Amino acid sequence: MPASPRLSTVQCLSPAGLHRMAYHEWGDPANPRVLVCAHGLSRTGRDFDVLAQTLSHEYRVICPDVVGRGRSDWLANPAYYTIPQYVADMVTLIARLNVDKVDWFGTSMGGLIGISLAGQAGSPIGKLLLNDVGPRMTETSLTRIGAYLGLPVRFKTFDEGLNYLHTISASFGHHTPEQWRELNSAILKPMPGDSGLEWGLHYDPAIAVPFKAVTPEMVQQGEAMLWQLFQAMACETLVVRGAESDLLTREAAAEMVQRGQHVRTVEIPDVGHAPTFVQPEQVAIAKAFFTE
Repeated sequence: MPASPRLSTVQCLSPAGLHRMAYHEWGDPANPRVLVCAHGLSRTGRDFDVLAQTLSHEYRVICPDVVGRGRSDWLANPAYYTIPQYVADMVTLIARLNVDKVDWFGTSMGGLIGISLAGQAGSPIGKLLLNDVGPRMTETSLTRIGAYLGLPVRFKTFDEGLNYLHTISASFGHHTPEQWRELNSAILKPMPGDSGLEWGLHYDPAIAVPFKAVTPEMVQQGEAMLWQLFQAMACETLVVRGAESDLLTREAAAEMVQRGQHVRTVEIPDVGHAPTFVQPEQVAIAKAFFTE
């Protein structure tokens, strides 16, 4: 098993022009079974290293860095850091992969992208795992995320950056120091500072621009649209909820089962938003769902 994935890029289009989206690939490139793993709002495709290595025996696993993150380009106009643009980029990516069907693992924002694609007529998604996200999100969680998203933070050392990430990501649950370092190795990047080399976050701070411009009316309209797409999804769907999540409530998860077509749920104890699928028992949930 390779220690790191293959890195490729695909050219995508926004109203502001062309941009490159990077993606990390595990497994046999000739395998027709493809699993796309889409990360959360301020994360990267390298979040899925453990899960991707495990599933690469059954799948060609594709882990994109959504535009504005990781190894991907930053958009010229931050107004397009939105779900419709991300969905369009994923359609381009799937065309590049030259397959008709994919399965989808989506954490938080990656799950919203998955819903938005799976709810389309003729969607290529066969199975969908939604990691701690659904059409209804709490105001508390959106406020919490908005408080740190896009801040121009800099750190003198890598370990100082790790400590900061731990403060804003404590809800991920328990990880060993080694797991935490590996999980965040792609989140921190070296950059020049006033007193020499410093460390900063990987993403374009401007991804916060459309997020912070959202009004309560826009949230309400977005939820209605997501429910419409969710109810149209014909794929088998597993909703995974962190038992301590402040984003996906237990009531919202139950409503997803009631309103969806082929939906079941599982809850992971002692974790909030969102499970990282680094721990063996979490990986086992995904493996059972996608390979059963």
